[in-house]
Amino acid sequence: MATFLYRLGRGAFRRRGLVALVWVALLVAAGFGAATASAPTSGSFSIPGTEAQKAFDLLDAKFPGMSADGATARIVVKAPAGAKVTDPGPKAEVEKLISGLKSGDGAAQIATVDDPYQTKAVSQDGSTTYVSVKYKVSGMELKDDTREALKDSGHAAQKAGLQVEIGGDALMEAPETGSGEAIGILIAGIVLVITFGSLVAAGLPLLTALIGVGIGVSSITALANVLDLGSTTSTLAMMIGLAVGIDYALFIVSRYRAELAEGRERDEAAGRAAGTAGSAVVFAGLTVVIALVGLAVVNIPMLTKMGVAAAGTVVIAVLVALTLVPAILGFAGKKVLPAGQKSKLFGKGRPAGAEEKPNGGTRWARFVLRRPVVVLLAGVIGLGAIAIPASKLEMGLPDDGSKPVSTSQRKAYDMLSEGFGPGFNGPLMVVVDGDKALADSTADRIKGLDGVAAVMPPLQNEAKDAAIVSVIPKDRPSSTETEDLVHKIREGNGKDVFVSGQTAMNIDFSQKMNDALLPYLALVVGLAFLLLMLVFRSILVPLKAALGFLLSVVAALGAVVAVFQWGWLGSLFGVEQTGPIMSMMPIFMVGVVFGLAMDYEVFLVTRMREAYVHGERPGQAVVTGFQYSARVVVAAAVIMIAVFSGFLGASDSMVKMIGFGLAVAVLFDAFVVRMAIVPAVLALLGHKAWWLPKWLDRILPNVDVEGESLRKHLGESGSGSEAGSPEDPDKQRELVNA
Repeated sequence: MATFLYRLGRGAFRRRGLVALVWVALLVAAGFGAATASAPTSGSFSIPGTEAQKAFDLLDAKFPGMSADGATARIVVKAPAGAKVTDPGPKAEVEKLISGLKSGDGAAQIATVDDPYQTKAVSQDGSTTYVSVKYKVSGMELKDDTREALKDSGHAAQKAGLQVEIGGDALMEAPETGSGEAIGILIAGIVLVITFGSLVAAGLPLLTALIGVGIGVSSITALANVLDLGSTTSTLAMMIGLAVGIDYALFIVSRYRAELAEGRERDEAAGRAAGTAGSAVVFAGLTVVIALVGLAVVNIPMLTKMGVAAAGTVVIAVLVALTLVPAILGFAGKKVLPAGQKSKLFGKGRPAGAEEKPNGGTRWARFVLRRPVVVLLAGVIGLGAIAIPASKLEMGLPDDGSKPVSTSQRKAYDMLSEGFGPGFNGPLMVVVDGDKALADSTADRIKGLDGVAAVMPPLQNEAKDAAIVSVIPKDRPSSTETEDLVHKIREGNGKDVFVSGQTAMNIDFSQKMNDALLPYLALVVGLAFLLLMLVFRSILVPLKAALGFLLSVVAALGAVVAVFQWGWLGSLFGVEQTGPIMSMMPIFMVGVVFGLAMDYEVFLVTRMREAYVHGERPGQAVVTGFQYSARVVVAAAVIMIAVFSGFLGASDSMVKMIGFGLAVAVLFDAFVVRMAIVPAVLALLGHKAWWLPKWLDRILPNVDVEGESLRKHLGESGSGSEAGSPEDPDKQRELVNA
């Protein structure tokens, strides 16, 4: 692989004009496709195999005019103190509101508007009522005039002294990331300038990452409606694509400059950078792709599509790093080097043989090697303490009750709870596949269960072979009492009765996530373990990498619970309303964070492996790895944290939570696990860290990530490596495995 990548990088450098033209053409083509495609929708949401999904499928079949995908709105109206909504004045305002919806802008997209006085949707004290509106399309497909008409529908009633608030998914809009994303990129640029000491070198990773992300996100936008991709898919792809795109280019540019510093010609340096650092980029990218594509194990189409789309952006980032980065290095010339480095290379810098001061990575590695037990215990205990809140994790899907108290949706939610009871915001929908007798008996049985506030009369379809029974729980939708009620209703149902609705869907979704977590962990960690075993020719190094990842991801979940569920430091991170953690968050973090964590493992430890294979003792190999890689890994981690933190400014709670969780996970994994726990463990293991049974060594293919085949191809000996050891690498490997 190293030899192939060497030829690829050198060829891209020499044919830089053609390579750059191809990538620009791809960007233009993807941009044209995105510009001409219709706007993406929210994407269909389904949970195959669950009872809630069976109910929705039955609803679509038996009630063709009542699509489960259509947006809904509840316009909640509250009379002034001392008055009732049934009084002539308030009632007339509500009727005008209904008439305006039916005849005003956007009426063509409305399926039904319920009259609350006919459906008896008035609170017991007469203070509150609500108008239910059902649309023909999803919230993301509503036209602007339809949404504006809904927002303006209560203005006249408000002027008459009534309080009017609107809830429901009809107000759903595409998530906005605000200025945070731009700030994250700005911080990444500053870090790159500090790292490289050159504006050109700093701008190169940003430019190539933006080109890669532009192609990936534009392609997703162009195919969104064809493949039924949700509106958040492109946001996730942008988040991950930016982070890995900058990081991968950073490692290639850093190795290119190191090769130049050793006196290589520019095209040779580009080829060697692609053959060595490029090998690490390929394997790091593979771990991210495995983790994202592995989300298909959960068997939730929306999550699978999000993972595959994001994985596609990662693949583009890898290809950009291996081809476009060497090409742009060809255009940049000597400008990728800082002024001092240029003078060194061309005879005006530090005198030959002058001793250089150990860099920060070297000093830190030596410190850890002197106190490995202390560093190991401090890292494990610290992350363990942060992980404690994860034991109190409560999962659910966001609803209007999780929105900030300043929003109309949250005010409508609270008004309904006060007027009709806490369970009114989470009604259960029982779908009966049978005649009126079965529907009536089902309703009677549910009335006798504890936790039921009300049971509506069965609503039959036109064919009289199916019915819907609406059940109002006594408790709020996210309470354990409501969850228990759902289980009680299901326990007494036959094969023709199904419980659904948003609350039941949340319960099924959370259960699906929990059931899939262990199989997903086994698949992703297992495949990545095999991949890392190929890279490092070791059993203990991949095992240590996997255990370190588990520690960092549980600690990150603990931080997410503390901030988003408990509200600790919530105002600092823009969290206005606490609540349950999204059901998909744990498994999503496991997938994404594992892939990103292995990036640092590969980049850092391959340099140690490279030094060890060429004769350095275990402790010195750790120091060498940090000497050449620590600064770049730290810069890459800071960049990734900055990019993810930029999404804290998003309007969508899911994007905000994902951005925070990924930023914290990278912080813990890069700075605590990879930079502290990893060298401490390797120091304690010594030669055993690189042990591999002889029989397994013979079976496993040699992917040669340390570039030995490339050195042989170029006619060099092992002494040409940074380790500077004359010992033959094959003999060294035999010694390790003996």
